[in-house]
Amino acid sequence: MSSPSKRREMDLMKLMMSDYKVEMVNDGMQEFFVEFRGPNESIYQGGVWKVRVELPDAYPYKSPSIGFINKIYHPNVDEMSGSVCLDVINQTWSPMFDLVNVFEVFLPQLLLYPNPSDPLNGDAAALMMRDRPAYEQKVKEYCEKYAKPEDAGVVPEDKSSDEELSEEEDDSGDEEILGKPDP
Repeated sequence: MSSPSKRREMDLMKLMMSDYKVEMVNDGMQEFFVEFRGPNESIYQGGVWKVRVELPDAYPYKSPSIGFINKIYHPNVDEMSGSVCLDVINQTWSPMFDLVNVFEVFLPQLLLYPNPSDPLNGDAAALMMRDRPAYEQKVKEYCEKYAKPEDAGVVPEDKSSDEELSEEEDDSGDEEILGKPDP
């Protein structure tokens, strides 16, 4: 196994061990999805995105390709393709960085500190510079509309489908069967 392959495998395992949900696209380790949550105490808090990661053959010497699958309103993310404009990923990538850096540092920093002067989404950049409260409201609307856990393919783990069924059955008219309580 060549060095880039070992590094790819090691970085992917490190990402999985860091409590990120990773979904492989195929048997190779070059393309996968990662569940990414908006940073706490930000306008993106509560949002959950499915992020596509593609590792080039030359990874870690070449940067990964990162893109949001479900919509996000941000000056540095293309609204249609989900492509990310992030200097550290696109221009200043170094083999010293790994996948955990992308999800624990680079993407949270991008969401916390957007750069409207280098936009991929011109509407978001213009709104952010012109009317910050309206921009923040639109971000929150997008989070509510497109970044719920189910939008990112997250399945609740605390209930099995049997439990959900039985709860629905419990709520489906017990009052009618039991009648009204005695006075």
